Amino acid sequence: MIEPTDYRFYGRRRGRPLNPGRRRALDAVLPALLLPDGPLDPAALFGFDIEDLWFEIGFGAGEHLAWQAGRHPRIGFIGAEPYINGVASLAARADAEGLANLRIHCDDATSVLDRLPANALGRVFILFPDPWPKARHRRRRIVARPMLDRLARTMRAGAELRLATDHDDYLDRMLEQLTSHPAFAWTAACADDWRQRPADWPETRYEAKARAAGVKSTYLRFARHDSVAVSLA
Repeated sequence: MIEPTDYRFYGRRRGRPLNPGRRRALDAVLPALLLPDGPLDPAALFGFDIEDLWFEIGFGAGEHLAWQAGRHPRIGFIGAEPYINGVASLAARADAEGLANLRIHCDDATSVLDRLPANALGRVFILFPDPWPKARHRRRRIVARPMLDRLARTMRAGAELRLATDHDDYLDRMLEQLTSHPAFAWTAACADDWRQRPADWPETRYEAKARAAGVKSTYLRFARHDSVAVSLA
């Protein structure tokens, strides 16, 4: 059984003071984008029928999530991010681009997953999560069995989990955790499948900064097995 307290958010929640535009986005735009309390019904979140529901865990400044939402207007998107500066950035962008298919959760992802019905998600993104490189902090890494169990419950058969990292040790840990989980299968067929970023996967500012510094990133795609049933009471 997964308890609500089995994952604790350790990252920072605030950065430098917000400029007036970002502050306005929090005050005037964000309230309409927030997820409601209680159990989540994907069909009732957006005010129109959606073809699928995708979820980004830790969206940072929101560039990737906004890009995806803008190019898939009939798909509903949820983004979870505790860092309020990133939330303000995404809210401002959603307002400027008219992203009606986007909802935001200003906290960690576990409470969203625990409130979604089983088989609700068609795609999940975990892009460049904090690697917590110090040995004493590694238990804080989000790609671990409790999170994967939650994803296995909420992702439907055939759904895709996309991950990226520029940290070699965390990459090893991701592969260890995912390849040992019965609900997920690595879809890579050749080296380019993890060395090259797919065309429908835009580069974020964080990734561009790492690339400019000579740091290589790895891109992983896993499919939710259609033969593994996961029930987390």
